[in-house]
Amino acid sequence: MNIFFKYKKLFLLSVFVMLLSVNSFGQCYYKNRCFSSGEKVSYNVYYKLGFLWFNAAEVTFLVKTITYNNKPAYKYISKGRSLPGYDWIFKVRDSYVSISDTSELKSLYFSRNTNEGNYSVNNSYFFDYNKNKIYSTIQNSKTPKYNDTLKLKKCTYDMLTAVYACRNINFSNLRRNDTTILKMLVDNKIYNLYFRYLGKENVEINDSLSYRCRKFSALMIEGTIFSGGEDLQVWISDDKAKIPVKVVANILIGSVVAKIDKIQGNKITAVDK
Repeated sequence: MNIFFKYKKLFLLSVFVMLLSVNSFGQCYYKNRCFSSGEKVSYNVYYKLGFLWFNAAEVTFLVKTITYNNKPAYKYISKGRSLPGYDWIFKVRDSYVSISDTSELKSLYFSRNTNEGNYSVNNSYFFDYNKNKIYSTIQNSKTPKYNDTLKLKKCTYDMLTAVYACRNINFSNLRRNDTTILKMLVDNKIYNLYFRYLGKENVEINDSLSYRCRKFSALMIEGTIFSGGEDLQVWISDDKAKIPVKVVANILIGSVVAKIDKIQGNKITAVDK
């Protein structure tokens, strides 16, 4: 049990990476056809250690329409928290906010404000497409606040905008084992993450619901919690909404599973079991 407590803080980090990680398979930017303002999706997060499963956390995703720099924009809000029964062991309160334009879903702004036990992070990023720059402000419990400038490479997404952009992929053009690379901004660095399409598969969420999905695997960054290799799998609903339904990741000391719990402002199609 000591190992479980020690790695409690890794739950939400792994889940956010999992749920925000599928790319465009060729095309960079998209017009939204899958979601609308007011959509809210929540997930239950489970951790497996040996033969034991723990329902340890919950994650929500919300999208709104706003005005940003005098133009219409989408604002995405994602929050994760440890369940009350685990707060005394390791309290987690994570908040991610991003803004994208409505025409192509390009990242415009991203912030991460997380508190996990005694460790906190407060990062923000502004995307300037005229100068091809990302302006960042970085601060955490181990690093004093500082400002930085990164080169904005084409097709670079923040973690939160990525999930909404990728939902507008034309899945009908995908063939089994098609692969692609996603440029993702994570903690003031831009990484290449690799994805592979695995085909169609029905996913059972509970005793009464099953969903027809498209399945993807991801080649994660080696180090910290991930061992490297295609240890992450994501199931996306195979309908107009294209909502992540289930995520499974193998980490260094066990497995993390996120399952969809509730959907507001949109719907996905259940199939008969």
